[in-house]
Amino acid sequence: MYHVEGLTQSEIALRLGIGRVTVVRLLAEARVRNEVRVSIVGPIGECFRLGNELEKKFNIHEVTVVPSSGADCDYSSVIGAALGDYVTNLVRPSMSIGVGWGRTLHKSLSTIVERAIPDFRVISLLGGITKAREVNPSEFAWQFANLFRAESYLLTSPAFADSYETKRTLIDRCGLNEVFHEATKLDACLVSVASMESTSTSFQYNLLSDNDRKSLISSGAVGDVLCNFFNEQGQIIDHSINKRVMSIPIETILNIPVRVLASGGADKVLALRGAIRLLNPTVLITDESTARRLLAI
Repeated sequence: MYHVEGLTQSEIALRLGIGRVTVVRLLAEARVRNEVRVSIVGPIGECFRLGNELEKKFNIHEVTVVPSSGADCDYSSVIGAALGDYVTNLVRPSMSIGVGWGRTLHKSLSTIVERAIPDFRVISLLGGITKAREVNPSEFAWQFANLFRAESYLLTSPAFADSYETKRTLIDRCGLNEVFHEATKLDACLVSVASMESTSTSFQYNLLSDNDRKSLISSGAVGDVLCNFFNEQGQIIDHSINKRVMSIPIETILNIPVRVLASGGADKVLALRGAIRLLNPTVLITDESTARRLLAI
């Protein structure tokens, strides 16, 4: 009645014999359950210009820049919406996609068109965490795979092992080798980037301590991809934490034909530039404010 017939909330309430507040709640719940999706189509000249300049500056095959309402907007939502639209057009039968984690990737779920795709596989690129279901790598990989009725491979381990020796044991003796092998056959991957702020997911949910954060920063870290910390030049730093992260190796990621990096926000500009240098992404999705900052540095 609201989205197709164009009735007002008051008209719907009157027709159904319910309160207007109930109508508002039901419409909101439909959005949360992804029963209603919004797609905006139209020319956005400034965003196209910024995208073209980023493609030239960083030698990226395809850059999508999405409009943002201001400095205090929810960057993860607007970038996630664009990522969901990209994924909808990317997926095809007999395809394997590796997925990372984070708020931006999670936000993409609401704009991906759900449908069954034959012989489709999803591989989680990072171990899981015990809290924060919304941004848990394993949870996101499962939800993403479910949209396409896909087979999923999960790294059933913590995001960080307690030592490099434990990491090797988990991979070699606990059945994780299969996931690492499947990752070498990926057609595409979706990853985001985190900054070194205390509000970043790894630190917010206590995967690493604040002392760890300070130690990483003193070693030159400006951000991380899949919990692999790198410096401003896009080089993985020499730090013990990087040796025990349970993720698909960056070397494997670099061999994936389609590498999609989706991220933005004022606090992530240096991290995003480092991630671009590290991953050499084929696709970048960011917001216009971040795009301007990337072009200015």
